[in-house]
Amino acid sequence: MRVFWLALATFAIGTEAFVIAGLLPAISADLGISAAAAGQLVTAYSLAYAIGSPVLAVLLNNVDRKTALVLALSVFIVSNLFAVIAPSFPLLMVSRVLMALGAGLCTPTAIGVAVAISAPERRGRAVALVTSGLTVATVIGVPLGTIVGNQVSWRATFVLVAALGALALAGVLLRLPRNLPTATASFADRLAVARHESVVYAVVTTTFWAIGGLTVFTYLTVPLQRIGFSASEISMALLVFGSAAAVGNMLGGHLADRLGPVPTMAMALAGMATALVLLSATLKTVGPDQSRYLVLFPIFAWGICGWSFFPAQAASLIRIEPQAATVALSLNSSFMYLGFAIGGALGGIVLSSSAPADLGWVGGLSVAAGLAVLGLRRRRERLKLA
Repeated sequence: MRVFWLALATFAIGTEAFVIAGLLPAISADLGISAAAAGQLVTAYSLAYAIGSPVLAVLLNNVDRKTALVLALSVFIVSNLFAVIAPSFPLLMVSRVLMALGAGLCTPTAIGVAVAISAPERRGRAVALVTSGLTVATVIGVPLGTIVGNQVSWRATFVLVAALGALALAGVLLRLPRNLPTATASFADRLAVARHESVVYAVVTTTFWAIGGLTVFTYLTVPLQRIGFSASEISMALLVFGSAAAVGNMLGGHLADRLGPVPTMAMALAGMATALVLLSATLKTVGPDQSRYLVLFPIFAWGICGWSFFPAQAASLIRIEPQAATVALSLNSSFMYLGFAIGGALGGIVLSSSAPADLGWVGGLSVAAGLAVLGLRRRRERLKLA
C-alpha cells in the first residue's frame, strides 16, 4: 500500500504530461492562439523535465527522500492550481515549466523510494507498480481529463490533476517513513555511463522514437477534428491509443525476455513507423462519414508498437550497464523528454506550414531514423564480438 501512493503520484504526473493533446483545441480557442502555439506547452514541459530532472536529483542528493517527494508533489500541485487561474498563455507556459520541475524530481525519487521500502524479492514488482502509473494514465487519466476539459473547462482538468496530486501527497505524508537512503548518482557518474558507446546509440534511438511519437500525439486532435470527430469521439480515440499502449508495454517486456531486447525494439520501431505513415494516408482518404473510424486502426497499431519499444529499451540498457542500470535508465528518461520537447516543436512547425494529415509521415520518418540508429548500434556490437 505504501508503494500505491507513489504509483498514484506517477499517475497524476502521467495524466498531466499527456492530457494537453486532448485539450489543445479548447486551450487555443480560449486563449486566442493557434493550435501550433498551444502545442508548445508540451515542448516547454518536456524540455524543463529533461533538463531539470537530473539537475534537481543531484542538487537535492542529501535531502531526505520523503522530504524530496513532499517538495516535488507540492510544487506539482501548486503549479497546476496556478494553471487554473493563469490569465494568459505566457503564464500558463510558466505553470507548465514548474509542473515539469516537480514531476522531474518526483518520478525518479518515487522509483528510488519504492526500491528502498520493498523487500529484495519484491523490488522489481514495486518499480513496475510505480512506473505503471504512467501507463495507466494513458488509459484512464488522459481520456478522463479530456472529457472533463471538453465538458466543463480545460482549467477543470488542472483541478482534477491537482486533486490527484494532493491525494498522493497525503499518502506520502502519512504512510512513508523518513530517513530513507539518499544515494543519487553524481554528474560524474552520469557522464561515465554516457561515454559508453552502446548507451549513446540507445539514448539517440530513444530520442528519435520520442520525437516521432510526440510530433503526432501532441496535435492528434487537429486532424481528427478535420475529419469530423466530435469531442467525445476524440476522447474515444485517446482511449483506444492508451489501451493499446498498455498492451504494448506488457507485450514489449514479454518479447524482450523471449526474443531479446534488440529484435523486439527493431520490430516495435518498424511497426510504429509503418502505423504513423498509414495514419497520414488514412487521414487523407477518409471523410466525415462513417469511414472516419478507420483512423482508429493505425492509432491502435501505433499504440501497441510504439509502447512495445520502451520496456525493451529499458531491458537493453540494464544489460549494457548492469552495475549502473539506474543511472542509464535515468539518462534514457531525460533523452526521452528531450525527444518529446523536439516533437512538440516539430509538430507545431508541420501544422503551421503543411496539412495536419502530414504529421503522421513526418513522425514516421523520425521513428525510421531511430530504427537506423538501432541498426548501426547492432552492427557495431557485432564487429566488437567478431
